[in-house]
Amino acid sequence: MSDFFMKYFPNIWSLREDILLSIYETIYMVAVTSLFSVLFGILFGVTLVVVDKGGILENRLIYSVVEKIINLFRSIPFIILIAVVVPLTRLIVGTSIGMHAAIVPLVIGIVPFYARQIQNALIEVDPGIIEAAQSMGSGPIEIIFRVYLKEGLAGIIRASSVTVINLIGLTTMAGAIGSGGLGSLAINKGYNRFQTDITLVATILILILVFACQFIGDYFTKKATH
Repeated sequence: MSDFFMKYFPNIWSLREDILLSIYETIYMVAVTSLFSVLFGILFGVTLVVVDKGGILENRLIYSVVEKIINLFRSIPFIILIAVVVPLTRLIVGTSIGMHAAIVPLVIGIVPFYARQIQNALIEVDPGIIEAAQSMGSGPIEIIFRVYLKEGLAGIIRASSVTVINLIGLTTMAGAIGSGGLGSLAINKGYNRFQTDITLVATILILILVFACQFIGDYFTKKATH
């Protein structure tokens, strides 16, 4: 067995600490970015639904502004967005390089995508339930929390798992600013140094993270489905 690993994976053992560190960096970036993305993504997603035409707080001006901001940031390729937001990144974390600096463009890049996913999930809520809540005297805040977010929970969980999977992909590009992570390991210490076994193992670890997120998302989606 040891001969097999020495033959086909000669660099894995010597770089085991780098591999463990890369796993930690990827999970850290995904976890922290997901936390901020849930906060802002749900806020913008709910706003788009309630101020849309026929919504419980219809306001075409606010809808138009929020929609244009989301469309603008969704249209910018992530690798360019990293460079565009460098001044903001320096302002928030004091540097434009490293794992913590990568979280700023990751949040800005993923929130518009997640907000659209949340909007699509909440649009599927039965309008009859909303009308019933209004007829019973429920206010906008009550309808948002007790109807939209409760009835749309399965869709929200499904959107969240899709977003986290996309986020794992974005962390690989964040390696361009020295964020570390499995994507950076695969490129900088695998591809650039012709250490194919490192690239292969990093790719397998990324796939394991993606499959784990998909499995957890599917499990909780089924639990939340009526």
